[in-house]
Amino acid sequence: MQASKLPTPGKLRAADIAYDAIEGMIVTLQLKPGAPIVESELIEVTGLGRTPLREALMRMSSNGLILQLPRRGLIVKDIEAAEHVTLLETRRVIEKLIASSAARRASPQLRQEILTCGEQMVTAANNGELGAFMSADLALDHVVHEACRNPSAVAAVIPLIIKCRRFWYAYQHEGDMHEAARCHMLLAKGIADGNEEEAARGADHLMNYLESYTRKVING
Repeated sequence: MQASKLPTPGKLRAADIAYDAIEGMIVTLQLKPGAPIVESELIEVTGLGRTPLREALMRMSSNGLILQLPRRGLIVKDIEAAEHVTLLETRRVIEKLIASSAARRASPQLRQEILTCGEQMVTAANNGELGAFMSADLALDHVVHEACRNPSAVAAVIPLIIKCRRFWYAYQHEGDMHEAARCHMLLAKGIADGNEEEAARGADHLMNYLESYTRKVING
């Protein structure tokens, strides 16, 4: 899962475009943990200027994706599996709030979109298509965040989701797309049915899976 629904391209500022591009490179490990951030290379890749790029990097530093080190400059933060467990503790609380709020507040159209995204995740898992699975996961997050109508909860959970997404890409060989899709489908169905308890329970199931997956990585 990642961020809430993005503005249309025409409304994106240059710094937002730079942020999205670099975040995608970090999350998908094109920029690996520990790698230096080289401004000239990022300017070439994004086609954007130094000012929006630096603004984007400042946001990433505040989100914990990059670090400023003495004499080394900016680097991509390492993935720390043990730290990830405490991250999930926090994310669990917020995700349950978002899920129950979405179940209560979603419009009929958004409920159908949420269900469709869940079904797409299941289909992608059955077909072994990681790219389609992650795209459907991101789409599900977007529509659930729109449906919950709680911007403060969404703002709090986004940095956690970004780190979870990067963790998945780093350790996907330990993951189980089928189980992850099943948990997302429980969440989606609870929201689509307008059942706050079931939606929160679905979020709990998802966090249980992510925690067990993380502990498998730690102990493996």
